Formats: sequence, structure tokens, C-alpha cells
Amino acid sequence: MRLMKTLFLVLALACTVPASMAFAQSTAAPTSPVTTAPGSPAPAAVAPNGQTGFAPTSAPAADVTLLGLFLQASWVVKLIMLGLLVASVWVWAIIIDKTLLFGRTKREMDRFEQVFWSGQSLEELYRSLAGRPNQAMGAIFVAAMREWKRTYESGAKSLTGLNQRIEKVMDVTIAREVERLESRLLVLATIGSAGPFIGLLGTVIGIMTSFQSIAASKNTSLAVVAPGIAEALLATAIGLIAAIPATMAYNKFSSQVGRQAQRLEGFADEFSAILSRQIDERS
Repeated sequence: MRLMKTLFLVLALACTVPASMAFAQSTAAPTSPVTTAPGSPAPAAVAPNGQTGFAPTSAPAADVTLLGLFLQASWVVKLIMLGLLVASVWVWAIIIDKTLLFGRTKREMDRFEQVFWSGQSLEELYRSLAGRPNQAMGAIFVAAMREWKRTYESGAKSLTGLNQRIEKVMDVTIAREVERLESRLLVLATIGSAGPFIGLLGTVIGIMTSFQSIAASKNTSLAVVAPGIAEALLATAIGLIAAIPATMAYNKFSSQVGRQAQRLEGFADEFSAILSRQIDERS
């Protein structure tokens, strides 16, 4: 009987002691932080897989300013960007020069027409214009009058063909004036049409270089990808900056060339009719 009681007590103790130890471990909490002795190394960070290592550091922020994107680009893309910037400066220089030229030519034609139709004799007008450089209508008038006077001063008895020669001289002068007005418009047309494609070439090369860098670093995060893409797209933006003003200016100046050429041809027809009438009177 006593043996049975002893066995019962041993079994009861065997069951209660582990349970009480487990309860004590689960309810116990540290009351003070763990301190390390001075000079002792800090404990290493524990990785999720149980290995120790250093905490990951974030990549340095990329410079996404316009100058920073330009400096980070490859040398091929830099050459393309520089070429487009030079083209943009050239475009604006042509725009300013042509704006001044067309304005000056229009004022000269208005002034000449006012004097021509004021009733002043052709001889007086010719003497006032022959000794200085002339453009537009003044050049046409001087060329026609010079051919007229050359024929009469040579003592030609027949005026046959004089009207045709005067018309030919005026046509040549008009062609020269139109060529002067159209000079460098081809540059605007070329930059306006080729600028976006040259910029797109820089973008394609930049994106290829960016993808190669991504593949080498094995990092596809947005912070790594975005600067390279922005750097590549900058080439297209510069190409558009050069091409848009060039295209708009080319269309505007081409229209002005057409209008001023029509005015020159109209004046040449009127002046040819006046000279033809005088030729008929003298013949």
C-alpha cells in the first residue's frame, strides 16, 4: 500500500515539475536591456536564415537634374545632345536673322512703291537709286532701267526685242531676290525633319546602355532604372526643342517668301507694261 502511494507521488511530481518550469519561462520577461562591456564588439545582425551579417545599406540617390543627366550619359549620347544643342542655337540665329530680313524687305518695298507711284519721273528715280545698292523692287527697277538706257545710248535704230530683254533682266533679278530670301531655309527644314529622329537615336542608345548597366548590377528597382531612362529621354527632348521652332519658322518664312515673291512679280509685270507702252510710242 505504501509502495502504491510512493509511486503515485513520484508520478505526480514528474508531471507537475516540467509544467511549472514551462509556465515560469513563458511568463518571465527581461527587466533591463542587455549591456555590453566597453570595447567589446556589438553583436552582429541576424539574417532571416539564421546567418549573421551587416544590415543592407540603401543605394546613393542619383542626380536627376538636367546637367546631372547629361553628365551621366555615355559619350555617344553626349555627342548627340551637344549636336542638337548647337543645331538649336543655329535655328534661333536663323530665325532672328530672317525675321529682321523679311521686316526690312517689306519696309523697303512699301517705301519704294510709295515713291514709284508718287508721280516722280523714271529718270529721276533711276538717278537716285543707281548709285547705291538696292534690293527687292529697287533692284528690279534699276536692272530694267539700265537695260533700257543701254539700248537707247547705244543708238540702236530698232527697238525690236527690247521688251523681251527687259522682262528677262527683271526675271533674273527676281530669282536672285527670292534666292536671297530663301537662303538658309533649307537648314530649318533639315533640322525640323531630322532633329526628332537624331534625338530618338540618342534615346535608343541610352536605353540600351541603361539596360546593360541594369543587367550587370542585377538590380531592377525603380531608383536604379528611372535615372537611366530619364537620361535617355533627355536626348529626344533636346531634339524636339530644336525641331519644333525650326519647323514652325520654316513654314512661316516659306509663306512670307511666297507673298514677297508675288509682290515682286506683280511690280515687274506693271513696270514691264509701262516700258512696253513707252517703247511703242517711240517706235
